[in-house]
Amino acid sequence: MKFKIITLGCKVNTYESSVMHDILCNNGFEESDDADIYIINTCTVTNTSDNKSLKELRRIRREHPHAVVVVCGCMIQVREDAKDLDADIILGNKDKSKIADIINKYLADKNKIVAIDNIMDASFEKMQLNNFNRTRAFIKIEDGCENYCSYCIIPYARGKVRSKKPEDVLKEIQLLVDEGHHEIVLTGIHTGHYGADLDHYNFAMLLKEIVKIKGLERLRISSIEITELDDEVLDVIKNNPIIVSHLHVPLQSGSDAILKLMNRKYDKKYFIDKIKQIRKIRPDISITTDIIVGFPGETEELFKETLETVDKIKFAKIHVFPFSLRKGTKAEELPNHLSETTKKERVHRLMAKSKELEIAYMEKFINKSVTFIPEVYRDGYLIGHTGNYLLVKYPGSKDLLHQSVQATITKVEYPYVIAN
Repeated sequence: MKFKIITLGCKVNTYESSVMHDILCNNGFEESDDADIYIINTCTVTNTSDNKSLKELRRIRREHPHAVVVVCGCMIQVREDAKDLDADIILGNKDKSKIADIINKYLADKNKIVAIDNIMDASFEKMQLNNFNRTRAFIKIEDGCENYCSYCIIPYARGKVRSKKPEDVLKEIQLLVDEGHHEIVLTGIHTGHYGADLDHYNFAMLLKEIVKIKGLERLRISSIEITELDDEVLDVIKNNPIIVSHLHVPLQSGSDAILKLMNRKYDKKYFIDKIKQIRKIRPDISITTDIIVGFPGETEELFKETLETVDKIKFAKIHVFPFSLRKGTKAEELPNHLSETTKKERVHRLMAKSKELEIAYMEKFINKSVTFIPEVYRDGYLIGHTGNYLLVKYPGSKDLLHQSVQATITKVEYPYVIAN
């Protein structure tokens, strides 16, 4: 039978969808845009995410009335009426690795399946990705979060921190490297908290083992909290050039008052001081971030404080998100919610600042030699990323795809750096 997977949300969802894809293909199913089975891997980080997931479910039901519909993931895990949704198989955030068996069971008896287990008691679900693409492969090393930021429902959707066994991580990476992948990206819900549930083992220890893997060219950390960039982790980054010069470190707000309302675990000074420490180790490192604007209680003065903070830090790029209320979070109860008009206006202002900072970072590399890995060939140009995530456009031939290419950056044509 033919299947199609629709993925919403984060890199962890992307990884899990890829694992489900591999499992189904290995069990005799065939991927197709015109499918017999549709799997919707949902997101629930905001109410908007919930609505997108529900809209996708309704669309699939309307356009493919005779198909088997599977809906799974974060929205299902926390939604009180999930079992009543119009789907044939309803699956939470557990047992995605059993997707082929679950679908086959449904096909055998055509009885609706609802499998939503208590995620708080779950262990790490072992998954292994056998193929992603020849350039970059994501590996989920951790699941769950216990930060309980006031705006976030994810600890309830993903449960407590639980880690993939180190030997399983190393085995999966070696397999992917042997298949020709140049770059490995470590991902999780709370990646830097890896090992919190293991005996005498932590994220820095895992990094030390990974960088020894034969044939690995690049290692990237998808996202890490500022509080997890301790001296031990920074020492590994300092001494191992395989770890790329790019860190994505969520700030969320540049105002101490808002950070406190968000229940973040640092203040502005701690964040800035840690970034300075990182740049002493890697002066040209690309540091990108996430910022939520329009959080309840964010006055114009507090928003200007965020603008001043990002200008002081000099991020290479900012991912900007308007605050979106999520029912069931503490932020729902906060006073002084802002209008959508105000949030939209502030998003535009911060995005303009992000573009300004991004171009300034790019310009630092004009006339410098870089190595990039082409991922796309288009109109006579190879397009791909450097280790520090500059998007390079380079005139070249198709046979250089997925190979390391050395080039000199000549100018910036946003969002690209042009090289020859």
